Amino acid sequence: MPRFLLTFLFFCIATHAWSQVPTQEQLEERKAKIQLEIKEKEEQLQSVKSKEKSVVTQLMLQKEKIGLKEKLIKTTEKQTKLLSNDIYVNQLKINQLNRDLDILRKDYAEMIVKSYKSRSEQSRAMFLLSSENFLQAYKRAQYMKQYASYRKMQGEEIKGKTKQLEDYNIKIGAQKSDKEKLIAENEKEKQDLEKEKQEQEKIANQIKKDKSKIIAEIKKKQAETKKIDAQIQKLIRESIAAANRKTAADRLKANPKSTTAESTRAVETSAKIVLTPEGQLIANNFRANKGKLPWPVEKGVVSLPYGDQPHPIYKTLTVHNSGVEITTEAGASARAVFGGVVTKIYKISPLNIAVFIQHGDFFTVYQNLSTVNVSVGDKISTKETLGKIRTNGDTGKTVLKFLILQNTTYNNPASWLYNM
Repeated sequence: MPRFLLTFLFFCIATHAWSQVPTQEQLEERKAKIQLEIKEKEEQLQSVKSKEKSVVTQLMLQKEKIGLKEKLIKTTEKQTKLLSNDIYVNQLKINQLNRDLDILRKDYAEMIVKSYKSRSEQSRAMFLLSSENFLQAYKRAQYMKQYASYRKMQGEEIKGKTKQLEDYNIKIGAQKSDKEKLIAENEKEKQDLEKEKQEQEKIANQIKKDKSKIIAEIKKKQAETKKIDAQIQKLIRESIAAANRKTAADRLKANPKSTTAESTRAVETSAKIVLTPEGQLIANNFRANKGKLPWPVEKGVVSLPYGDQPHPIYKTLTVHNSGVEITTEAGASARAVFGGVVTKIYKISPLNIAVFIQHGDFFTVYQNLSTVNVSVGDKISTKETLGKIRTNGDTGKTVLKFLILQNTTYNNPASWLYNM
């Protein structure tokens, strides 16, 4: 196959392949974001170490930091590969320009020689006068004019391609320099990663010494979580009872003759919310948005999913979570995932407040707030701010615990929130 066809085929394949990968600018943005996260994680680690808090927290933060370092290395490697591809393509263009210039210069040199040989006015005149007729003389005159124009065009083309060649050489030089910097940067990151892994090993060894103590702490925290879940269940039952009492009273007021004492007691003592037509409509709308609800924070990542999970360090231990824990940035606010009514504001501790919102026979609970912007009885709209999320002084993390219940039955929020 001719070489130019191979080059053309390469360009087609390369263009398709490279159109699927991120650009250098996108990779640079991603790298900057990862570097910022690493910095934040380092600040959290230093804060935890200075306060001599749980080594388990230190190890988890260290693991997260190592994960970010590995992401950074992969991103830098992608940047290096992208630069290598760009350098290769630009080198191909330089090679093609060199070949084009060789041909142009050769042609131009031959024209100059011919022009030199026929440079005198006498030879040009003789070339015209030796014509057999007027038409031939006219054609020869046109040929001489076109030849001069073509020679000038050839000169301009050589000049243009020479400038392109100079530009590509400058560009490829800068790209090679950038590539060398990225390789050096990546090497440094790999060395830092090894140090981080050694630090992780050191913390892990420390944990092994205090294993029984740490396991006891984990179990204590789980017992506290279980106690809070029981209290939340109690508060939900209270909200159900209050809603049913109101429904019974409204029915009695609307139809005093047709509402019996037995039917009133049935509504009041029901373990589930007896929905009014309006409540049924709200519940149906809430259900219709399953998988489409906005997140209860503007930005965040799920740090602990719903259900029973193995402990991140002691895999034999099971950690139960009745909702999802979403880690967000310091100073972030919690927001309602759907319109509803605030039924409870419960102070779990002086620094941990929970807000309960009713949506028909569904409840959403927003836990771990430091301040609250709403009051019981307020009608809330979707994405309305409920309060500030508490930043833990020990870990430096800002975590919202979010629950969804239908009556007293816990639901997995991952099935309800968009793209979780």
